Amino acid sequence: MHYAFIQKAYLAGSFVAILCAMLGLFLVLRKLSLIGDGLSHVSFGAVALSLFFGLYPFWAAIPVVLVASFFILKLTQKARIYGDAAIGIVSSLGIAGGVILASLSRGFNVDLFSYLFGNILAISTQEVYLSIGLSLVVFVCVMLFYNDLFSVTFDEEYARITGIKAERINLVLVLLTAITVVLATKVVGIMLVSALLILPAATSLQIARGFRGAMLISTISAVSSVLVGTTTSVLLNLPAGATIVMCGLLFFAIALTVRYLRR
Repeated sequence: MHYAFIQKAYLAGSFVAILCAMLGLFLVLRKLSLIGDGLSHVSFGAVALSLFFGLYPFWAAIPVVLVASFFILKLTQKARIYGDAAIGIVSSLGIAGGVILASLSRGFNVDLFSYLFGNILAISTQEVYLSIGLSLVVFVCVMLFYNDLFSVTFDEEYARITGIKAERINLVLVLLTAITVVLATKVVGIMLVSALLILPAATSLQIARGFRGAMLISTISAVSSVLVGTTTSVLLNLPAGATIVMCGLLFFAIALTVRYLRR
């Protein structure tokens, strides 16, 4: 804890983990968990684009991924395409564009590689402030729309009947997910973002007895995965992103065991 890079990794990682735990629960229950994987592929293309033009990756990735999330939603609503197909179309576009840009810039450089597999220990002070600031914005939005998100998640038709604008809530959910995906790329990497969104939610659903309890357990699982995974990666000289995901898998296995013993 005396090292500044450890402090920054713990701080930024914890804020991002809380966001992934909260939004991941809504996404898993709505069977939209793969949207994180699709948007992470788009963020790969956005990062490649920013590095190609010499821009700061986050500033380019956030607007591009926001537009992609909006496009996924509109494809689902207007083009008579199921959600998984829309995610596949947009994600394939993002990954193909990223590969082309990387090849034009003489292959994958070190910066792009760090975004692919995560490098939370190399997170900069600017990225810490950006992570905290955007995390607070997303957290406030979730709290403001919590009741509407809850209603649409469990029964969208009933929510529409009661006067909730479901399309607006769906848009809010995918836009917040887009921001979270971009922030999580530095923590676990583009290839593993979906795991940070899915595993804590799946873990909580094994043992929770209510939605609020599930959100609390999901948050604890996500933050613990980041803290334990980061510490383990430093002590054993392992890749931080992959170690964080493996810790998440361990917590999921423990939750499954607890559920089995309880039954």
